[in-house]
Amino acid sequence: MNLGTPTATGNTATIYLYENKIYKVFNDSLPDGESMKEAKKQQYAHSCGLPVPEIYDVTNIDGKQVIIMEHIEGRPIGDFLTDNMKRAEYYMAMSVDIQLGIHQIKAHSIEPMSEKLRRQIESASELDHGLKSVLMKNLDSMTFEDRLCHGDFHLYNLILSENNVTIIDWVDSSAGDRRADVYRTYLLYSQVSKELADMYMRLYCEKSGLSKEEVFQWAPIIAAARLSEEVSSEDPKRLLEIVHQI
Repeated sequence: MNLGTPTATGNTATIYLYENKIYKVFNDSLPDGESMKEAKKQQYAHSCGLPVPEIYDVTNIDGKQVIIMEHIEGRPIGDFLTDNMKRAEYYMAMSVDIQLGIHQIKAHSIEPMSEKLRRQIESASELDHGLKSVLMKNLDSMTFEDRLCHGDFHLYNLILSENNVTIIDWVDSSAGDRRADVYRTYLLYSQVSKELADMYMRLYCEKSGLSKEEVFQWAPIIAAARLSEEVSSEDPKRLLEIVHQI
């Protein structure tokens, strides 16, 4: 089946726009069932009343796992920010309001964050056994109320069309501590711009009543989990420095 030219390529999949639908075609390296796992998470977010693309089908095309979903017209908020950095605080505040809305949802029937983080830390090759053990004890000591967490929340996963914003890419979502989700977003921004990361953290704390110190309790755990992703643009030395702050 010829889906045409990709509109985007990520670490796990290639995105196509075909007959006004999005086709997310997964890489061969991913285990069977990965598409269904991701689709169920997105369907769960959709069922919570959030503005999320509707899933039409989970199938196989030419031997590859594929999710077929609703196409949302618009551009990532990250593109608008790049076009006009003077409006950075406006766009960042908009995104924080959306994330606060996600975090208000008490999550059920979705992967627990603690299980996800434990699996990621165990698979991080840069961490020795002793450090993994300390991180696991730290994780076990955390107490929180399970809330819906996106897991990869940033301006490029928010599509702005007219006055509506749609939240995409729910593969890393889980039920867990919103402070961990906030630190994850901070970590992603700080890879690109400390100024934007600090702006995000300030706005989230102002709007939520959380303190930066509360959020940063999660720093070593989230940085350790990030190591397992082996993202080419990420500096493992930077992450290890954060992990060793435990």
